[in-house]
Amino acid sequence: MSRKTILVTGAARRLGSAIARELHATGANVMLHYRQASAAAEALVGELNAVRASSAACLQADLLDVGSLPRLVADTVCRFGRLDALVNNASSFFPTPLSEIDLASWDDLVGSNLKAPLFLTQAAAPHLLAARGAVVNITDIHAERPLAGYPLYCAAKAGLLGLTRALAIELAPRVRVNAVAPGPILWPDSDVFDIATRQDIVAHTLLQRAGCPDDIARAVRYLLEDASYVTGQVINVDGGRTAHL
Repeated sequence: MSRKTILVTGAARRLGSAIARELHATGANVMLHYRQASAAAEALVGELNAVRASSAACLQADLLDVGSLPRLVADTVCRFGRLDALVNNASSFFPTPLSEIDLASWDDLVGSNLKAPLFLTQAAAPHLLAARGAVVNITDIHAERPLAGYPLYCAAKAGLLGLTRALAIELAPRVRVNAVAPGPILWPDSDVFDIATRQDIVAHTLLQRAGCPDDIARAVRYLLEDASYVTGQVINVDGGRTAHL
C-alpha cells in the first residue's frame, strides 16, 4: 500500500478516523473527507503527518450535493497524484417509524447511505480503473436483517449492499468492490438506544461483547491490502450477532 492514495469519507471521527489511521499505517496516503467536523479532521491530519510528512490531507464536502463529488475526487488526485482506493464510510443514522417518513428523511438517509457512494464511485472510477484499485463500502448487518423502527435506514443500507455487488460486476476485472457490515461497534451519539437495549444487543452476540472501531478498520485494511481474489462480498464484523439474529 506504500505510496498509494485512499479517499475515506466521513473520516474525521468515529469509524472513519479509525479506518484512516489503519490505512495510513500501511504506508498509504490518505485524503480525509468531512462535512462539518473541520477541527477533528485537521487534528487527525496533523497527527498523521507527524508520523509521515505530507501523507494526509482533508477536504470538506456535503455528500448530498452530488455536483460536488467530482471535485472531491479531482482535488484528491491533484493533491497526491493518484487515487487507488475509495472507502465509502460516511452515513446518516436515525429512526424513521413508517408514519413519520418524509422526503427530508428520504433525502438524508438514502442520500448519504446510497446515492453519495454511487456517484462518488462513478466519479472515482476512471482513476480506480487506471490503478487497478478497490472500493470498500461500509454497510450494516441490518441491511439484510432490518432493525425495527429504522425501515428507511435499513432500506438504504440494503441498497448499498446491492450496489456493492452490482459495482463489483460493472468494474470487474480491474477494480474490486466489497463491503464491511458492522454490528454493535459504536453506539450513536444520540441516546436512541438506552442502556437496557444496548445490553440486550450485546447479549445477543456470540462473543458476548461489543466490538471496537479497530475491528472494522482491520477488515477494511484486509479487503484493500490482502484480498486480491475477493470482490462482490460483504464481511459481517458483528461478534456473531447475525449467526442467530
